[in-house]
Amino acid sequence: GKVVAVYGTLSDLLSVASNKLGIKATSVYNGKGGLIDDIALIRDDDVLFVCEGEPFIDPQTDVKFHEELTGSHTDWLTLNVGGRYFTTTRSTLVNKEPDSMLAHMFKDKDAWGNKQDHRGAFLIDRSPEYFEPILNYLRHGQLIVNDGINLLGVLEEARFFGIDSLIEHLEVAIKNSQPAEDHSPISRKEFVRFLLATPTKSELRCQGLNFSGADLSRLDLRYINFKMANLSRCNLAHANLCCANLERADLSGSVLDCANLQGVKMLCSNAEGASLKGCNFEDPSGLKANLEGANLKGVDMEGSQMTGINLRVATLKNAKLKNCNLRGATLAGTDLENCDLSGCDLQEANLRGSNVKGAIFEEMLTPLHMSQSVR
Repeated sequence: GKVVAVYGTLSDLLSVASNKLGIKATSVYNGKGGLIDDIALIRDDDVLFVCEGEPFIDPQTDVKFHEELTGSHTDWLTLNVGGRYFTTTRSTLVNKEPDSMLAHMFKDKDAWGNKQDHRGAFLIDRSPEYFEPILNYLRHGQLIVNDGINLLGVLEEARFFGIDSLIEHLEVAIKNSQPAEDHSPISRKEFVRFLLATPTKSELRCQGLNFSGADLSRLDLRYINFKMANLSRCNLAHANLCCANLERADLSGSVLDCANLQGVKMLCSNAEGASLKGCNFEDPSGLKANLEGANLKGVDMEGSQMTGINLRVATLKNAKLKNCNLRGATLAGTDLENCDLSGCDLQEANLRGSNVKGAIFEEMLTPLHMSQSVR
């Protein structure tokens, strides 16, 4: 592995080689094992081998020399991994992943010390079923895992032994083995089965679930948490949604006719184009329905009971509110543009800052006074 300039006699060459290689050079051989006894015999393209007196060793044919030169070994050994025996070669454990823990454990013949069982097998306290795919990977470079073997377990072993290239393969395999996320809507049958399996006193959380287009009519859905759920185009007619949480839920295009919505929470929900005819928002106990900030554009709420309802800063543009009971309702900052409010009871309703441009107030039960600061 050294290139040096050669001058003078053979003794000069041996002296230079001794200094350069850090040995006491006594003999020089050419590439075919011929002993050089005169510097004049050296050709320009010769590869020379210098030794301290030992016989010439041909690196092309002598395995032992190759092992010493590269630091690898091909001798057979047996591993006792968690009570199961594996027979392999030292080169298998060392060559493919030279920086791994296994390579450091078996790179040198005596590195593992006396950690051997009565049969001479090297003891390793790890799971044999997860170790087998790792050993096979070191043998032929392919990730092959038998049925029933958990890939996460193999990944943990690969991380423990520091088999970096295998870690990447396993992470991809695990990702590909995961079932695709199911975004399909939940059907009525599935949901009813879910309801029946849930104890009555347990809080039922359906946050973010997809019920799009489902028929949930006439079901008892009291106190269920539907926050941010997709209920678009659902049939919720005659359903009991008393005190249900529909905050930020999507109810666009849904039918909630004659539903019980006492004490319901619909803050910032989207019910654009929904039908809420004849709904009951009025709770005799005083618990008020909260639809603050809701999008109710174009909804049909004709004939609904909404005493004390909170519709603050909600959007009701083009909504049909004919014959609704809005007594004591909070409509501050509400957009009522082009709404049909004919026949409504707005006694004691708070309309401060609301937009009633183009709204219809014909045949109202309670005259609307400008002192309520509408615009």
